[in-house]
Amino acid sequence: MIDYQLYHQIHQLHTADKLKPAQIAQALKLNEKTVARWLACAHYQPRQPAKGASQLDPHKGTIIRLLETHSYSSAQLLPRLREQGYTGGYTILKEFVRQVRPAPAPAFLTLQFAPGECAQVDWAQAGEVTVGNTRRRLHFFIMVLCYSRQMFVEFTLSESLEHFLACHQHAFEYFNGVPAGVMVDNCKAAVLRHP
Repeated sequence: MIDYQLYHQIHQLHTADKLKPAQIAQALKLNEKTVARWLACAHYQPRQPAKGASQLDPHKGTIIRLLETHSYSSAQLLPRLREQGYTGGYTILKEFVRQVRPAPAPAFLTLQFAPGECAQVDWAQAGEVTVGNTRRRLHFFIMVLCYSRQMFVEFTLSESLEHFLACHQHAFEYFNGVPAGVMVDNCKAAVLRHP
């Protein structure tokens, strides 16, 4: 098969070295007709693979119907197709499933906020720290302004209500203002129970 590099080598030998097709064929160990055919081409055109019938063709409708009902993986579809007489391979099935699988719905709701409208608050942990002779968990409070994504972080040794409120106060001082609302992510200091 003639690739891009070999195509240019054929044309280089013909134009720069003034070799005839028979001489080029002998130098590159190619067929003379092949060299003549490629010399006649002004531009390189890769060979297009012949598209033949696939063993998957009779089962494509079934695959599409199954994917519309459930989000099956290719591995889950293969045994079902084998029961219906499919004798092809897994790779071709996987490629077809990737092409026809319905696009997934967005996983999250995109929220839009005006400046100063809302802030998000949560706790997180950052390992342990030595305090005297003991090791204590190191927590940190995070407040992020929803519009600008500006962030305030404060480290504490507890996630108590006292620390929670103090961190809010420090965050508001840092931002030099108070947002209209605060969204709290399921932390114990703010969420008593779920409806």
